[in-house]
Amino acid sequence: MMRLFVAVRPPPAVRDALTAAMGGIAGARWQDDDQLHLTLRFIGDVDRHTAADLVTALSAVRHPPIAARLGALGSFAARGRPNAVWVGVEPVTALTGLHHKVDQAVVRAGMAADPRAFVPHITLARLGRSSGPLGHWLAAPAPSGTFAVTGITLFESILTRAAAVYQPLAEFELTATPPTH
Repeated sequence: MMRLFVAVRPPPAVRDALTAAMGGIAGARWQDDDQLHLTLRFIGDVDRHTAADLVTALSAVRHPPIAARLGALGSFAARGRPNAVWVGVEPVTALTGLHHKVDQAVVRAGMAADPRAFVPHITLARLGRSSGPLGHWLAAPAPSGTFAVTGITLFESILTRAAAVYQPLAEFELTATPPTH
């Protein structure tokens, strides 16, 4: 089985700005440079045949490139306790449109639609029970940066004792027009 997701990797300058914003929350497990990405669709565990179907379906996604920028800082919580901090990515409407096209491709490959609301973001840290308060961090200036979303990548997430390792499996260029043969 392979654990898959579709994402956008920001360029090095944007990842540098994100890395510079990390720190200041006791007990946080900060992402490293190789883990920084904007998830468009988490897929989960699939077999190799389904992964091949996903590659075919994702190659048919048509969407114009997006001029993206980093947004506000935020956090997610489970059962009232923060479990991750992130920086938003804008424009939300265009990125949500791309998410829907990717989700439709995943459905064409035989999986269920994503039931969760899409919030375009890049996770900066995971938080545990012992993590410190977030108020001062969320009130800090958000990192800034702009980048062109010109493609999407199907990644495999390989879980190790130290951290998840993200291996790109296939890359797809964004274009609004079908390929010519």
